[in-house]
Amino acid sequence: MLKVEHLTKYYGEFKAVDDLSFAVDKGEIFGLLGENGAGKTTTFRVIMRLLEPTKGHNTFDDKEIDYDVLEKIGFVAEERSLLTKLTVKEQIIFYGRLKGMKEPQILEKLDFWLKKFEIEDYLNKKIQELSKGNQQKIQFISAIINDPKILILDEPFTGLDPLNVKLLKEAVDELQKKGCSIIFSSHQMEYIEEFCEKLIILVKGKVVLEGELEQIKNDLGIKKIVIEGEDIELDQIKRIDGVEKVTINKNKIEVKIKDATVVDKVFNEIKNKKVTTFVALRPTLNEIFIEKVGGSDE
Repeated sequence: MLKVEHLTKYYGEFKAVDDLSFAVDKGEIFGLLGENGAGKTTTFRVIMRLLEPTKGHNTFDDKEIDYDVLEKIGFVAEERSLLTKLTVKEQIIFYGRLKGMKEPQILEKLDFWLKKFEIEDYLNKKIQELSKGNQQKIQFISAIINDPKILILDEPFTGLDPLNVKLLKEAVDELQKKGCSIIFSSHQMEYIEEFCEKLIILVKGKVVLEGELEQIKNDLGIKKIVIEGEDIELDQIKRIDGVEKVTINKNKIEVKIKDATVVDKVFNEIKNKKVTTFVALRPTLNEIFIEKVGGSDE
């Protein structure tokens, strides 16, 4: 288990991370979310010992994270960190040796992942000759070549087309099944909803929401109704007590409501109309994120 306990990090007078604590169990995918500048990258760098915390500490299996433990951590940074004049083979051998691996073992693992990502012909190509998507695959391989116990993914799917996203998602699933603990950060909320069981949302380095995603949604309850049909009077719906906003999106009427008690009121108002769809929905993670970081859905 990875534990981050009471992590605080200052840059001069600026507090980038404010008393952050969380734990990631074996085989769990954990979401660390926030706007740019919220403290996510600083947290990752502290875990990786690239920065020292001002306060707090990090442990893995009850052992303080030191350079021995770091060999068990893979990190896919948002910024590309490849040596572009090296070939794919040279690049991965370099990273594998940094992780204490022998060359035959590195090449065996590399062959597996190149085939998995359908780029086995690129073994002797220089990094600078690859597309951005294929460079991202190589960066991912460099992070997992040693079968890490912890994997940190910072915007891993940025710039990838749907086919390459699918390949990387399958790789993440495979690593999770092997027991790898994964910390996932992305502004693409659909991936967080798909992968993460637990999450934290940071605002200016401080936790504003944490817990299991399903429980968070259950606690917030039904917040929206989607209606499709004919002859539906929007003004009548707007006048219902507890209706906060009514909009039309691609011929669908979206009704933002105070809570679940308003659902029956709306249904009773339109039940005699030609209704083809009436669905009550919990908030999406994107809607929760916007609310918690202080944005607007206007």
